[in-house]
Amino acid sequence: MEAAFTTRVLHIASGTRERVVDLTRDCEAFLDEAAAGRDGLLNVFVPHATAGIAIIETGAGSDDDLLTALHTLLPADDRWQHRHGSPGHGRDHVLPAFVPPHATLPVIGGRLELGTWQSVCLVDTNKDNPERQVRLSFLG
Repeated sequence: MEAAFTTRVLHIASGTRERVVDLTRDCEAFLDEAAAGRDGLLNVFVPHATAGIAIIETGAGSDDDLLTALHTLLPADDRWQHRHGSPGHGRDHVLPAFVPPHATLPVIGGRLELGTWQSVCLVDTNKDNPERQVRLSFLG
């Protein structure tokens, strides 16, 4: 019998600009090995105080719309008490309250059960941290 819990860390170069990075293929590749056709749960977790995980449509503008909405909700200006780093960096530390640092998703028959237009994405607004880790864990 396969191990009930398997984990892997992805190293993502998110760069020096705000980004929504689609991780769906990485999740699927991980599940091809870890789930081995079984049912279970995939947990996606980013261990950073300034990034989050979103389930969102990508490629049709929704990823850019998300960044625009975050700019409206969390402007990168000098209102934030947390002030080290780039101007407005304090808002990056508030981001995980709106885009949580984790998502838990169903896996059926070894396949990620997403809706037709859903993708698993890293949301990174912190221009000061160009390298991110994302932990994928399968429980099944």
